[in-house]
Amino acid sequence: MPETKYFEREITLSPQSEPAGSKFPAKLAYWTFGDVSNPAVLLPSCYGGSLETTTPFLYSDAHASDPILSPSKYFVIVTGLLGGGESSSPVNTAAPLDGPNFPHMTYEDNIRLQYALCESLGVKKLFTYIGFSMGGQQAYHMATLYPDFVENMVCLAGSARTSWHNWSFLEGPKHALITAVDFEDGHYKQPAKQGVKAFFRVYSTWALSQEWFREKCWEEVGSKSAPEYLEANWSGGPGVDANGLLALLWTWQNGNICLYYTEDENDLAKTLGRIKARCLVMPARTDMYFPPEDNEEEVKHLKHGEFRCIETPWGHLAGGGSGRKADTEYIIKEIKSFLQI
Repeated sequence: MPETKYFEREITLSPQSEPAGSKFPAKLAYWTFGDVSNPAVLLPSCYGGSLETTTPFLYSDAHASDPILSPSKYFVIVTGLLGGGESSSPVNTAAPLDGPNFPHMTYEDNIRLQYALCESLGVKKLFTYIGFSMGGQQAYHMATLYPDFVENMVCLAGSARTSWHNWSFLEGPKHALITAVDFEDGHYKQPAKQGVKAFFRVYSTWALSQEWFREKCWEEVGSKSAPEYLEANWSGGPGVDANGLLALLWTWQNGNICLYYTEDENDLAKTLGRIKARCLVMPARTDMYFPPEDNEEEVKHLKHGEFRCIETPWGHLAGGGSGRKADTEYIIKEIKSFLQI
């Protein structure tokens, strides 16, 4: 793995953050590949993701013999979400802003910090910004906040605004965590393993689909039964921090590109119409977080929007490359065609 670098910058938290407008000494964890003179690509992490797991099938020789965004042709930047454990997070921030006292941060805080990183690296324009899930939401936010900075945007299984259904789903795992006996209002001395396991078990079914269970897709990854699959993949693991899960969840629940233009009066169509980038929006047919119907409606209001749907039983997971091989190959093919590379 490459060296993890850190971009440090005191930021002023956005008006929607808590506490709004306060100063915060932020650290943005990132990787870079290739020469900065090449077209720049930014890939942000997703919920529970890391730099290592952020869409490597798009740029890494270890995942593809000829990746479409090879560092030999592009300057690739991979960034970690604030709250995600690698960038500034509850688990690595000094007191008094550690643990449950970590600020509630928005996508705006993340995007403005990423933009500042790009400036520091000498990137004057992004050829493309590609994100999955929370990364896909960040793609919408970058294209909205900096419409002249992004040429092409790809949203994989994400949305421009977190729907109320999506918000409500997230309340389930959140409350399983915060009511667990070992969570201790976020002041736990040892990892809140029971709370984290409860969180992931509630989360798991939403990440997949009814078709996935009907077709016994757990067999495709070597599990003999659904319980065996859940135990192995949805129990939490070493290094998972409960306060970090909640920090990211707050960012996700409060995602809304309309917040940047109060004159739009929360009219999503108006704000989508401000985006100048060419946009490829790719949901998964069986995604219960970001259903394709929501994305189809978004694309109607984009100046340069294209819609492609991943036909898969693997639900939300397919959008990040964790579905079937055919799902990932379809994503790669459509991105390559969209970018005309």
